[in-house]
Formats: sequence, structure tokens, C-alpha cells
Amino acid sequence: MILWVTFLLLAVTSARARMNVLFLVSDDMRPELSIFEGPDFPSPVHPPMHSPNLDALARRSLLLKRAHVQQAVCSPSRSSLLTGRRPDTTHVYNLQDYWRVVGGNFTTIPQYFKENGYRTIGSGKIFHPGHASDNNDPISWTDPYFEAGTEANAFVYKDKVSWMNVPMDLLKNNSLQDTQNADFAIKMIREAAPQARSGERPFFIAQGFHKPHLPFVAPQMFFDMYPESSISLPANPYAPDKMPDIAWSSYGELRNYVDIAKLNASGDINSTLPNDVILGLRRAYYSALSYTDYELGRVVKELENQGLANNTIISFWGDHGWQLGEHGEWCKHTDFEIATHAPMMVHVPGLTDNGIMTEELTEFVDLFPTLVEAAGLTALDLCPENSTNVLVCSEGNSLVPLMKDPASPNWKKTVFSQYPRSADNGHQMGYSMTTAKYRYTEWVKFDMKPLYKPDWNKVYGVELYDHIKDPEENYNLAYNSAEKKLVSELRKELHAGWRAARPRT
Repeated sequence: MILWVTFLLLAVTSARARMNVLFLVSDDMRPELSIFEGPDFPSPVHPPMHSPNLDALARRSLLLKRAHVQQAVCSPSRSSLLTGRRPDTTHVYNLQDYWRVVGGNFTTIPQYFKENGYRTIGSGKIFHPGHASDNNDPISWTDPYFEAGTEANAFVYKDKVSWMNVPMDLLKNNSLQDTQNADFAIKMIREAAPQARSGERPFFIAQGFHKPHLPFVAPQMFFDMYPESSISLPANPYAPDKMPDIAWSSYGELRNYVDIAKLNASGDINSTLPNDVILGLRRAYYSALSYTDYELGRVVKELENQGLANNTIISFWGDHGWQLGEHGEWCKHTDFEIATHAPMMVHVPGLTDNGIMTEELTEFVDLFPTLVEAAGLTALDLCPENSTNVLVCSEGNSLVPLMKDPASPNWKKTVFSQYPRSADNGHQMGYSMTTAKYRYTEWVKFDMKPLYKPDWNKVYGVELYDHIKDPEENYNLAYNSAEKKLVSELRKELHAGWRAARPRT
């Protein structure tokens, strides 16, 4: 009898020890936060960012200063992170394909927590909506998914323009899409809190913000934070010297907006938009970022109000970077560092409370195993070479070791990204590799289904940037005879791939 009571007490204690997860996502957010800046902040290129809530979260998190997405566009990036597998495993390279159809019936992060007894609740943009996730991947959630939808902005946003500052008086009786989704997340935190506090049932609540994705629609109060006089043009408005044409994207996503379309911008290499348009877009992007920060702050505050701050893991990530006229480029859709580098941070109560900043290279596929380990769930196995029929595994590495040693000598020293192109001669893939000093890319022939493999012998372009001397990637060194040996060494490392670059154990 005593043993049985002891067992029950241990079971209850174990249940209460299970931490909740607040899973926060933003769309198209590059790491343009004040917490990312160095000692020379504010930057001469952009004004000080108003991101107090993200900055506060970062100060009690593992802040990953060099985190890279696996592909710089929404659905491939999200599919990769949420399954813990890279695009060549998910087979998701566009905004339409669903990994459960084209890759395998891979378990997602919220699904894994659901299968471990968590209540999983989602709102806003977590998965890419529509066909790419069978409408927000219903199997991942215990509760019906909530999405206010773009129609929530219809009371102010009627013309398809690239940005809009919403007068505050229009928001007295209406609220924008991200506000409505945040309201739902707050409501669900309140509803799930009693069971979470008692240990009866922990929660995994995911809130995805649409901004600062185009169109940059935000309340006027956030535009007021960035006076027009504070906005600067990008310092590097031209494409990198000796850049192969295949590396370029003509930013059709932006050119489709009516105010940009009327400019007849071609999107060609070294073409440009008028200075006043560039300045307006940059200001609007910053404003939308600060709007996201504000709404995120409301959600985190509710967690604290419910007394759950000390028992909830909080992760935040942006699904990829974004180009704001640097190199004359806009949007994402490239393999440049500015497109694949995105913000990520993870707060684990009792482990990261004093803030940990790491300069080690990390990848978005690392988040799945990190949350699993931090929550004390059964660890994920490394995916085999062919994991089509493996429901749960990971192609990343838990970041928990970096919480204990942010400069671990055993951590991986190379991370990988990719981006597809299509042309009359078939499919190509740009494979990129970032090291402590260099970013190296090869654009090669790519065989789509059923192989999903690169042909390294058919090369359409090569890029090499020295991030110490040239952090903005303005000079492609790949075709310099003096770098022939270096290119050969990096080529071997790129071809060996991510498995050869895993952390030493």
C-alpha cells in the first residue's frame, strides 16, 4: 500500500513537472532587433528598432545570433522546422506541396506534443495555410484551429498596395488580423491555465503572426516610432560583383502590388526602385515589425498573468530573413545570407533565465529536438538516410548543449540552406553552406521526383563570400584564381553535406 501511494505521488509530481510550451512565430522577420546589434548600435543603416518585448524575451532566452533557415520561403521553411527535416527530405520546395503527400507522413512538433498528452492549440500562421498543410495540418491539434484570415483587414485594406499605416481612430471598433489572432491565443491561455497549473494537462499553444509579411499594414502608432527622417537607403544597392545570374530573384512578390506595379519595375539585376519608394517600404517594414512585437508582448504577458511563466518554455522564430533593397533585392527567394538568416530564441525556465547568447551556427531543424529535450519528452532519433517511412526523427540537433556552454567546441561548425530555380533546361538547386568565415554556394542541376538529388557535375554558378572582410556579401570570390584551393576545399565539404558536419559527441 505504501509503495502504491509513493508511486502515485511520484506520478503526480512528474505530471506537474511537465512544462508547457508557448510557440511563437512571425512571418518574414529578419533579425532586425536591437538585441541583435553590437556595441555600435544604433546602426547607421536603419534606425533603432522598437522591439521591447522580443528584446525582453531574448534577455532570458538562448538567443541564437547565427540561426539559418533551410530554405528562404514560407512553406518550405515551416515544413522543415515543424517536421525537423530538411527540404530534400520533406520534398517541399514551393507554396503548394504538402509534406505528408510528397515526402512522408512525418510527425510535426505540435503533433508530437499532442501524442505525449499535451493539449495543442494553434492560431494565426504556423503552417503555411491551404494545400501546403491541408489547411493547418488538422492532425497536429487537439482543438479546432483558429485563423482570423486576411478578410479581418478588409475594413482598412481594400486596394492591393504594398503598405498602409492605419489611422488609430479606425481601430476603436475593429482590429487587424494579427490582433484578432493574438486575442484568441490569450483566450486559450486563460482557458488552458487551470489544468496546466494543476499538472492535469500541460499545453502547447502556438501563435503565428502574419507581420511583417507584405503588405506592411500596421497601426499609425507604430509608424510614429519611425520618423521619415530616421530612415536610410541600403548601403549596398547593387548586386554582388561577379554574381551568377541564377542567384538573382526578380522579386515578383513585391512587384505584384499595385503601387509597385505602376512603376514598371523590371526586377532585373542592378535595376532599382525610386528612393522615396525604397524609404517608404523600409519604414513600413520596421513599423510592421514593431506591431508584431506589441502583439507578441500581449500574449507573453497573459502567460505571466496566469502564473505560468516559471513552467512554460517559450520559443520564438521568424520563418526566414527578408531583403529590403540590399543588393537591389527585395523579399526572400534567394540564397544570400540576408534571406536565410532569421531570428530564433528559446526560453527554458531555470536554464536560460539569465540570458545566454551564442555565436555558434545553428539551423531551424534544431528546434524540434530542442523543445522535446527541454520538455523532458522521449528524445528524437537521428533520421536515417531514407526516412520516408519513419514517423518521428530529426535531421537537426538539440540546442540544449548550447544553453550549458554557448561556445561549445563540440558544436557543428557548418550549416546548410538551399533554394530551387526552374528554367527551360529543367530544375536547378542552389546549395549553400555557411562556416565561421565563409558562405559558399553551388547552383547545380537538380533531379526532382522520384530522385530529389543534385547532379554536382552540372554547375550553373558558384558563389563564395568572405564574411570577415565582406559581411554584406558584395564580392563573389569564387572565380578568383587565388581562391581556387579554398573553393576546392569548400566544395568537398558542401558535397559531404549536413551529416558530415554534425556536432562531435
